[in-house]
Amino acid sequence: MFRLGLIINPLAGLGGSVALKGSDGAETARLALQLGARPRAGERALQALLPLQGLDVELLTWPAEMGADVARQAGFEPRVMGQIEPGHTGPEDTERAALELAAAGVDLILFAGGDGTARNICHVLSDRVPVLGVPAGVKIHSGVYAVTPRAAGEIVAMLVRGELVTLADQEVRDIDEEAFRQGQVRARYYGELLVPQEHRYLQHVKNGAREVEELVLADIAADMVEAMLPGVRYVMGSGTTVKAVMDELGLANTLLGVDVVEDGALIASDCTADQLLALTQGHESRLIITVIGGQGHIIGRGNQQLSPALLRRIGRDGIHLLASKTKLKALDGRPLIVDSGEPALDRSFAGLMRITTGYHDAVLYRVADC
Repeated sequence: MFRLGLIINPLAGLGGSVALKGSDGAETARLALQLGARPRAGERALQALLPLQGLDVELLTWPAEMGADVARQAGFEPRVMGQIEPGHTGPEDTERAALELAAAGVDLILFAGGDGTARNICHVLSDRVPVLGVPAGVKIHSGVYAVTPRAAGEIVAMLVRGELVTLADQEVRDIDEEAFRQGQVRARYYGELLVPQEHRYLQHVKNGAREVEELVLADIAADMVEAMLPGVRYVMGSGTTVKAVMDELGLANTLLGVDVVEDGALIASDCTADQLLALTQGHESRLIITVIGGQGHIIGRGNQQLSPALLRRIGRDGIHLLASKTKLKALDGRPLIVDSGEPALDRSFAGLMRITTGYHDAVLYRVADC
């Protein structure tokens, strides 16, 4: 029988939908909840457990929102270890859970969180036991995460069935959230964890390098601005490629946030998920986004403000996807990933999508059916 440890950081990803750029620290989590954020790490962990239903798995976990509730929801009768104060968990709970699950002899620890959660686990475990992350945070720069929650479950299922899956060390990285909120990305290496490798399902370390020349960005931006229609509200995603469009329009930009533009004017800056829904209500709206270099995500990494409700409102045909050919070639043929938190919605984006790669220059690239 495969012995699986489960840890959920219930605060992971809280800051994303309310434009806080992260969830590290108790004060940030409290602010996110006050702003109307809804915990979703449990939902994402549940998606990861579904492929394991009916398999020979003994599940060991932590109480309540740190694992037991979701395990039972997925149909397991877990062995519950440790103690917590429900509603008041923190990094020390994650670290204690990781240590005790490792001591209990689990074959693998599946954890739902973000880069801060990976840091906590790396701090106490190093390479003592294999781990795999279910992406639930705002910041996912580390290479220990599957590309989607469902993909995490598929990797574990392969292990349970005895299929050959390589184990390799993957980097744990995190950024300074305060600098991130000021538009600066300062990533730091914190160590490595032993992770099962299945290249269709495991995310690559985020590529933060400047891989696109200013001329290419300017060409992409010029094409996009030329295509923008009067009377349409454009939701402007995060990243340097979208920033180039804002520069072409002569507008201030929230590099790591989401802005709204109409008829060449800035309507709102650094919007939350609820604000975006309000601003697009009753208006014809489009979405302008780019690809995360090295990973291939277009939804679900650093842009959780783009809620499932907004994506359904705008629709697949209302999305303008921008990326340089250099960035696409760096994916080595791996498909683009949509990870909205709703698998059925994600699958609706599958297939070939048009990507603007220059001035009057575009390619078709595949979006995964995750």
